[in-house]
Amino acid sequence: MTRLTGTVYLIDDDNSMRDSLARMLRDIGYSIQDFESATSFLQNSLPVAPAVIVLDMQMPDVSGLDLMERLDKLGRKTPIVFLSGQSHPQQIVKGLKKGALDFLFKPFNINELLQAIDQALDYDHKQLKRNLKDGEIKRNFSSLTPREKEVCTLLVEGLMNKEIAERLGTTDATIKVHKARVMEKMQAHSLQDLVKFYLESNLA
Repeated sequence: MTRLTGTVYLIDDDNSMRDSLARMLRDIGYSIQDFESATSFLQNSLPVAPAVIVLDMQMPDVSGLDLMERLDKLGRKTPIVFLSGQSHPQQIVKGLKKGALDFLFKPFNINELLQAIDQALDYDHKQLKRNLKDGEIKRNFSSLTPREKEVCTLLVEGLMNKEIAERLGTTDATIKVHKARVMEKMQAHSLQDLVKFYLESNLA
């Protein structure tokens, strides 16, 4: 099986478990950053993508769920796969609600871990692409003049050229020119594209 390339942040206070997992995952071909605590991870990790955090749920300094909440506040959206030595239903439900991609219970099957890592890396790769596209759309929108932004918004609302002209107190021909510039600057090949870009990137 061809595996996705990416970084695995391995966080576990069990030194022997962490060392053996880190060695195995490096041998497979992943880039590994390993940490003995959540605090060490927060202080020393280098944000990269695509990546996955393989995180022990129960740690003495900062728990896995606490780290998850801190990362969310920091805006770090790296997907998380939790490892747990015992079942804590409430914690599992809370973690899943906050966006954890998977939970594995020790001792776990190594193939299950590899599958979870690959799924998380695939998710983060797609997330990275979405973020890059979103940034491009927002830059394109910022390049519009104030009047072009007005026209763009009214096009997204479903108004026809004539209706937009009446709304803005100008001519149909002028709106056609603005519309053409909007479509070009937004790199939209159709009105459907324009609406999709506008809504998905929350340009309102």
